[in-house]
Amino acid sequence: MLFRLSAIPNVELFVNAPLKRYTRFEIGGPARMLANVSTVEALAETLQLAKDTGTPHVMIGGGTNLIVDDDGFPGVVIRYVANAIEIDGARVRVEAGAVLQDLVNKTIEAGLSGLETMTGIPGWVGGAIYGNAGAYGRSIQECVENVRFFDGSTTCELSSNKLDYGYRNSIFKRFKEWSILDATLNLVPADPAELRATADRILKIRNEKYPPTMKCAGSIFKNLLLADLPPGVMVPEKVVREGKVPSAYFLEAAGAKGLSIGGLRVADYHANLIYNEGGGTARDLWDLIETLKVGVWEKFGVRLEEEVQSIRKC
Repeated sequence: MLFRLSAIPNVELFVNAPLKRYTRFEIGGPARMLANVSTVEALAETLQLAKDTGTPHVMIGGGTNLIVDDDGFPGVVIRYVANAIEIDGARVRVEAGAVLQDLVNKTIEAGLSGLETMTGIPGWVGGAIYGNAGAYGRSIQECVENVRFFDGSTTCELSSNKLDYGYRNSIFKRFKEWSILDATLNLVPADPAELRATADRILKIRNEKYPPTMKCAGSIFKNLLLADLPPGVMVPEKVVREGKVPSAYFLEAAGAKGLSIGGLRVADYHANLIYNEGGGTARDLWDLIETLKVGVWEKFGVRLEEEVQSIRKC
């Protein structure tokens, strides 16, 4: 597998790659192989080779919302790193490996509105589309016209209304074998100076909450839809934002702030923020997440759902 993979054009291969370098938590053991692929053909050939040889394989993006097993991964970790951004009027074609912040900056410079509230959200565009990233009342689904992806055998395309978008959700979370390649976005012309002012204001708030040097994945748990809360769960009206209840409300009431296991700690100022103080492990993090979920369930009868994804040893 190793020799054949290294021979595929447009594949950059690393052996025994420490995956903690590719996650915001800086947690995780090594991957037996890590392959950066930069073309659709290379991706297809890499996936087929893994299947033919029975090699465990998984695709990741920028590692923003990723927890990697302390023992690493025994197969090949694949990253689709194509990152072109092409702007034509109000339409933007962007490849999955583009850094989301680069896309935000380029659209602001071009005087296109729709992504400016997402400034400061780390990660790649593919991950943003996968998880329907958003902030301050906006989500990327509002801008998506269509998405092109590789389904394991062929390249396919779906329009926005076929992507089953919901709060921090999309069709790609159900069909995890689908690999996002690129997307076409439709944005709205606007004043670049006003867009930049909005982005700068949001970035200042975000950096105060999630300092760029903090080893964290932002919010750990999804917020909850008010309409989906179990009967009898009462929430103060002032807490509800756009029909959603922050998970932090339940976590704080359950005493989450300041809790720690090993090197992982819940922030003293934000109950839905876990960070690695240093020396933390994936096991510490999973245990702390489970402790928080149990605490909220026992107090409110509410089940929290993680935003973060996990790679566990096969």
